Amino acid sequence: MKRFLSLTLILVLMFTLFVGCSQPAEETEGEEQEQENGISEGQRLILATTTSTQDSGLLDYILPEFEKETGITVDVVAVGTGQALEMGKNGEADILLVHAKASEEEFVSEGHGLERRDVMYNDYILVGPKDDPAKLKENYGNDIVGALKAIAENKATFVSRGDDSGTHKKELALWKETGITPEGDWYLEAGSGMGDVLAMANEELAYTISDRATYLSMKDTLDLEILVEGDENLFNQYGIIPVNPDKNDKINAEGAQKFMEWLLSDKTQELIGSFGVEEFGQPLFTPNAK
Repeated sequence: MKRFLSLTLILVLMFTLFVGCSQPAEETEGEEQEQENGISEGQRLILATTTSTQDSGLLDYILPEFEKETGITVDVVAVGTGQALEMGKNGEADILLVHAKASEEEFVSEGHGLERRDVMYNDYILVGPKDDPAKLKENYGNDIVGALKAIAENKATFVSRGDDSGTHKKELALWKETGITPEGDWYLEAGSGMGDVLAMANEELAYTISDRATYLSMKDTLDLEILVEGDENLFNQYGIIPVNPDKNDKINAEGAQKFMEWLLSDKTQELIGSFGVEEFGQPLFTPNAK
């Protein structure tokens, strides 16, 4: 009996040693494979971006591909461009995807970002109620400055983002061109993202300026129509900026670089260009990385 117990104990110990020795080898082999594939398992990347890339559905469309290819999990913080840039200045994000080019270039020149690259573009549109009380579509179909002047003269209700986003910055620049300071009961400042502003304009039977992608993605839930489009002043460029890793030692500079290279690659540019085609008959963003 003692001999049997001893033999059993020896066999158990041998099995334990075998499993313990073989497991690290398997893990090492897996780690080597991940390195060969450029995968950084367990990494997380904080992407601060404008609400339009989120509300339009673009990020849900492209990010799973990046996460699958690299093993890096992307944590999206969708805010106005102004707030995203502020997050970058404070070292609270690893990389930015925003749309206010002058502010982006200033951000880089001040040393907060490493570089800025064009990614894609779409355009802004002015939308409003179907009955169009200010007759914008009839008289100012491709003249955004004329349309805004008419809104102010008629005191027609207008909803502003009011959140220092790229869209808000564009809107304020357009009002500056009119020579009018928008104020009064007719001018409503929402302080919200694009989706919320479109919903508010819909409820108030008001006019607002939107990026085309977010409007199209919500069109079926709105009674708002495109009234002004095609003006060259409504061009909307998006850029990518890796945050300067000197901000703090937690910046994922390696992950940010991988994400930028992936976003600008031919494969991902084609992916961006296909977004929206099946559902809307047109791409919601046009890739233009150089």
